Amino acid sequence: MSLVPFLGRRSHQTPCTIEIEHTELSLHAHVELDGDIPLRPGDRVRVHGDPIRVVFGQKLVLRRDATIERAGWLERQWTRLAARFELAELYDVSFTPGRLR
Repeated sequence: MSLVPFLGRRSHQTPCTIEIEHTELSLHAHVELDGDIPLRPGDRVRVHGDPIRVVFGQKLVLRRDATIERAGWLERQWTRLAARFELAELYDVSFTPGRLR
């Protein structure tokens, strides 16, 4: 019996589109993988190429290659468990005593 599906990572390359905008209306960067490849908990995506610099007022759309590393079963389960505890940090709410003026 092989432990590769449970512990190991598999990887493959795919082209992707990168959209970066740094304007007064928006500041974002999105990566869209070709072929609608589904990503699951624990998977990693690494976009190849030189660092991208976008000055204020500029919007870029680039094509690059990306490597997708698939998490094994054990890492996927660990990521799901850890995410539940990280989500709980968002529930930390504090209230100030007295009235706000």
